[in-house]
Amino acid sequence: MKDNATANLGKFEHPGITAKGEQRARVALSNPQTLWFNTGTLCNITCANCYIESSPENDRLVYLTAYDVSDYLTQLDERNWGVHEIAFTGGEPFMNPNMIDMTRVSLAAGYEVLILTNAMLPMMRRRVQDGLQELNRDFPGKLTLRVSVDHHSAHYHDQERGTGAFEKTLIGMRWLRDAGIKMAIAGRTMWSESETESRLGFAQLFDREGFEIDAQDPGMTVLFPEMDETVEVPEITTECWGILGKSPDDVMCASSRMVVKRNGASRPTVLACTLLPYDPQFEMGETLEEAEKSVPLNHAHCSKFCVLGGASCSA
Repeated sequence: MKDNATANLGKFEHPGITAKGEQRARVALSNPQTLWFNTGTLCNITCANCYIESSPENDRLVYLTAYDVSDYLTQLDERNWGVHEIAFTGGEPFMNPNMIDMTRVSLAAGYEVLILTNAMLPMMRRRVQDGLQELNRDFPGKLTLRVSVDHHSAHYHDQERGTGAFEKTLIGMRWLRDAGIKMAIAGRTMWSESETESRLGFAQLFDREGFEIDAQDPGMTVLFPEMDETVEVPEITTECWGILGKSPDDVMCASSRMVVKRNGASRPTVLACTLLPYDPQFEMGETLEEAEKSVPLNHAHCSKFCVLGGASCSA
């Protein structure tokens, strides 16, 4: 078996040229729709295969504040990006004590808000619950929580997140259901199950629990391909768009950017992608103006997850 040091040896080394000497594909910010904020990499659990390595100890990305968010919302107005959605990811966003305030600032500015969460204990604190209910009341229909449910069965979900995690997440989802807060689901495709089978399993789960989530809608039940850097993947050249029948406008970095704050940094910075928080070549600068340049698809995730997998983290 190839390890991550040899699976793609010689590939993804030059931002402009592939290992075969062909021109590497680049993606322009052609239709910005979502601005992501990583609220910090701390999480209440440690998953078996977390792409960002979140855990109770990982603070490589530190907590953002409502002031940070407000600054970038002002920049959105100044740059006239046309973004309609502000999205928060982590770590577990509800570990950040500023989460409710950051959400309110975004909603009050007229944006729809998407929060990615495991719906476990950090979300179930009374202060958070009260805040979510107030936000849902003040901005009806504008707030969505996308809950991580890796599989529709406890058996496989708990393999990833720990024994009892599935039931803890269901408790949180039942609270969201009863509070009338809109939910979506983020699942994974790593158990040799067809998409049809997976969506049927989620549909049965939603029906049993009375969750108003459409299992057939890929925007409401998102099934992410696995990001495994030990798997060999092809590099994407400029010729690939025609060969694959795809457009660079369909790739996530054509429509989004992510703001993070690194531990020890004085200011946040903007990244090209939600999936590559630690790779310095995808750091674009501190401002949205700097982040308007095109992105070379110079990572295995660009190929496997975004182009060949057709996945996007946005709603």
